[in-house]
Amino acid sequence: MTAIHAPRPARFIAALILLLICVLTPALAETHPGQAELVREVAQDTGKSPQALNALLDGAKMQQSILDAMGRPAEAKPWSEYRAIFLTDQRIDDGVAFYLAHRELLERTGDKYGVAPEYIVAIIGVETSYGRVTGKYKVLDALVTLGLYYPPRAKFFREELKTLLELPDSQLAGPLNTLTGSYAGAQGWGQFMPDSIRDYGVDADGDGRIDLLNSLPDIVASVANYFAKHGWERGGLVAARAQPDAGAKPIVVKDSTPQWPLEQIEAWGYGPLQTLNPGQPTSLQTLQGASGPEYWFTFQNFYAITRYNRSPLYAMAVNQLAQAIISGVHQADGSR
Repeated sequence: MTAIHAPRPARFIAALILLLICVLTPALAETHPGQAELVREVAQDTGKSPQALNALLDGAKMQQSILDAMGRPAEAKPWSEYRAIFLTDQRIDDGVAFYLAHRELLERTGDKYGVAPEYIVAIIGVETSYGRVTGKYKVLDALVTLGLYYPPRAKFFREELKTLLELPDSQLAGPLNTLTGSYAGAQGWGQFMPDSIRDYGVDADGDGRIDLLNSLPDIVASVANYFAKHGWERGGLVAARAQPDAGAKPIVVKDSTPQWPLEQIEAWGYGPLQTLNPGQPTSLQTLQGASGPEYWFTFQNFYAITRYNRSPLYAMAVNQLAQAIISGVHQADGSR
């Protein structure tokens, strides 16, 4: 039988249409830029269904308010204004009440991880006002927005989005598409990012899941574990006030890493206002206080706090809130 061939122009048009479908289909299938590649990576790494992953991402929304919030970080304020946000009578009193209400858990956990319990409380107080303000944004929306629509920090937030999609259900406080948190995608009372949940989250109540929203033992142990894994020194100092001489050498530091023995900074003209170990590794932070510059020796535990948030303002706020809380606890003990 003689074969019947379609005219050459018809075959060419059919082939062209097929080619266009193959080329355009992936682009048309993406709800968000880069979604197809992200799904491919997560599916390859975890074996999760690409269809299920696409369904999650298709339901996420880019939020302009999140992009706007990234341009207004509290850490851009001077120390005098930043301190006033967190060192309020209300936050201190609430921290004392929180400590007293959960004292056994806090002190047992603090002893296990070698972390002073008032610093665990202070982190929860600074981050979420002791669990009252955990964030209103959908975590998936936040990380999609910042990971796929925010070029200045897209690399970091895309990796956090990938980690979120890869976390097993046992490390989430609920269904992934319902989780809420900060505009940066942090969640729970301690505001953990997905990689921190993966690396430092603790199932302290033994129920088989890490729940940083509903399980206080998990929340407290995870914060303590975070500090311990970042080099917290049991019983170590966080910061101590320094007094500069008239001819003190200006010191500029890039971060809070303790990089000189304290006696070296003393030789540059900064004296301690309390007795300190002269050989102890330290750094020097200059903060703009209400009455002018404040100078602080900072130590390994200050550096550990900056692993939570790299701003020295944040670390100092946590330090001073913790000191105010433990002072209030001691006063309460003495009044009994």
